[in-house]
Amino acid sequence: MIYPSNFEHKVGFDTVRTLLQERCLSAIGREEVELTVFSPVYEEVVRRLAETREMMDILMEESDAWPVSYYFDLREMLSRLRVEGTFPQESELFDLQRSLSTIRDLVQFFARRDETRYVALRACAEGTALFPEVLKRLDALLNPHGLLKDNASPALAQIRRDLFQVQGSISRTLHSILRKAQSEGFVEKDAAPSVRDGRLVIPVSPSFKRKLRGIVHDESATGKTVYIEPAEVVEANNRVRELQSDERREKIRILTEFANYIRPDLEELKEAYRVLGIFDFIRAKALFALDNGAIVPRIDNDCRVEWERAV
Repeated sequence: MIYPSNFEHKVGFDTVRTLLQERCLSAIGREEVELTVFSPVYEEVVRRLAETREMMDILMEESDAWPVSYYFDLREMLSRLRVEGTFPQESELFDLQRSLSTIRDLVQFFARRDETRYVALRACAEGTALFPEVLKRLDALLNPHGLLKDNASPALAQIRRDLFQVQGSISRTLHSILRKAQSEGFVEKDAAPSVRDGRLVIPVSPSFKRKLRGIVHDESATGKTVYIEPAEVVEANNRVRELQSDERREKIRILTEFANYIRPDLEELKEAYRVLGIFDFIRAKALFALDNGAIVPRIDNDCRVEWERAV
């Protein structure tokens, strides 16, 4: 059957589409809403109605058990990683970890329930890859805040130990110089070390800047304060910059290694995200139905005969 181009607007379905998208948790779900079209296929309509009805039951009876967090769309990142030498950002790795956990929880939701329950939704989840080894690797790499752990590699652990030691030494030296300068009266009593261009400095009044041997890195907008890096910590600050560069390179190496690890599974990973979007879409339909007091229409065999005659 051919519909006129303005059919959705005439029947008000464009409004329904917008309301469904507002109830989605992710861009993948909203994309599924956009892709949905009218179907003349009886079996498909019945299947979709069954999926929505079962999701309504879940939201009414087991809403606390249904995962609703971390519906991230990582497909663009996964597509980017197809190119050798590319790597994800730490934040993307964190999103991957959390969203793969959500996909796992969705599939395991049905595994923990009787096979006679949620038959239509169970079919949607069937065959979805869960990537336990990828999640295990991500758990080993990331801390609870989504940043690379110190022990993500032996080299990173050593770099961060060295960085901690050097920064501690600079802090002790700087505070010693600061206390001496305060006692001699050319640094304010409430002054504290600051950071300018990644280097620890001391705020000094311009009239006393020659009292403190070192490098002037900046001055305040009012011109009433200059920021001096004492000569005693210049080399140590240089070492900090070197270690920070080493840390960045090691993090890129770790991220690149992870990208190489998942590269053979990129298409399967993207398919898992498509399943996540489908469940997001079905949940949005169920929410819309519950919010509007909708019921699932009953389509019996007589309806089916009439349906097949019509199409």
